[in-house]
Amino acid sequence: MATLVRRLFKVALFVGLFCLALPYVHTYPIPMPASQARGWLHAANWLGIRDPDDLYIPLILLVDLMVAALAYIAIMRLCRVWRRCRSRA
Repeated sequence: MATLVRRLFKVALFVGLFCLALPYVHTYPIPMPASQARGWLHAANWLGIRDPDDLYIPLILLVDLMVAALAYIAIMRLCRVWRRCRSRA
């Protein structure tokens, strides 16, 4: 039972970190400079995508996922170090 609770906690932690990363990692509500918008348009056209948002949104979600994964790994390592130090005392 304790293993199930630990696993559910880890899943909830990762989902929470991902939800926390969504509003803070990208600057979507702030308008892009014209040069940045042109860059996204050129990249989308080069990949054969008509709308640059169809490229921007999945890439930003991927970045959010990577940020959440890195934060999760850091938290798990800190917990491991904390448990090791606590068990020595």
